[in-house]
Amino acid sequence: MVASSRVARPTDPIAGGGREVTAAPGAASVDGDVAGAEWTPPSWDEVVREHSARVYRLAYRLTGNQHDAEDLTHDVFIRVFRSLGTYRPGTFEGWLHRITTNLFLDRMRRKQRIRFDALADDAAGRLPSPARGPEQRYDDSHFDDDVQRALDSLSPEFRAAVVLCDIEGLTYEETAEALGVKLGTVRSRIHRGRAILRRELAHRAPTSARSRATRLPESAAAGHGG
Repeated sequence: MVASSRVARPTDPIAGGGREVTAAPGAASVDGDVAGAEWTPPSWDEVVREHSARVYRLAYRLTGNQHDAEDLTHDVFIRVFRSLGTYRPGTFEGWLHRITTNLFLDRMRRKQRIRFDALADDAAGRLPSPARGPEQRYDDSHFDDDVQRALDSLSPEFRAAVVLCDIEGLTYEETAEALGVKLGTVRSRIHRGRAILRRELAHRAPTSARSRATRLPESAAAGHGG
C-alpha cells in the first residue's frame, strides 16, 4: 500500500477537507466500535476514505492554517499506515484524535509559534452539521482575527484541550484519553484555557452584556461528561 500525497483543500466537497483517496468499490466502512469476536483491520484506503475529513478538520482547528493542517494530516495518516496492523478494536475515532493531537503537540514543542487563521464569534459552541454544504463546512474550520489572537495566546496543551472539548465536542474523559493525560489535568487545562479566552475576548461584548458574554466558553461545554 502507498499513502496518497494529495491533501484536499477545505473547499473540496467533503466535510471540512482531508485527503482525497479513491477507495475500492464496496469498501467496508470503518467503525470505531467493533462488534464480534473476530476483527479484521480495515485497509489504509478505507481508513482515509472514512476519516480524512474529520482528521483534516481537527488538524486545521489545532494549527489554524491550511499548510500546517495539510502537513499534520499527512503525518497522521502516515502514522496510521505504520500502526494500523497493531491497532486493537476499540474507539477508532478516539485513536485518531490521540494520534492527531500528539503529533500536533510534538510539532509545537519543536516550534516556538504556529500561526492561527481566523475563527468565528460562536466557534466555541458550534459543531458542523453533516447536512452543511462545502462553503459552510469551510466556515466551520475558520475563525475570525480576534479569536485567532485569543487562541494564539494559549499554550499548545491548553489549546488542544479546549479545541477537543469545546469545538470538537469531546467529553472531559474522551479529551483526557485523546491527550493521554489524567482527567484532573484535562479539567485544569480546559478551565485555565477558557479563563484566558474569556479575558482575551471580553472586549467583544457590549458593555451592558459583557459579564454574560464572557461566560460563553463555559456554556459551550454544557453537557460534557465529567
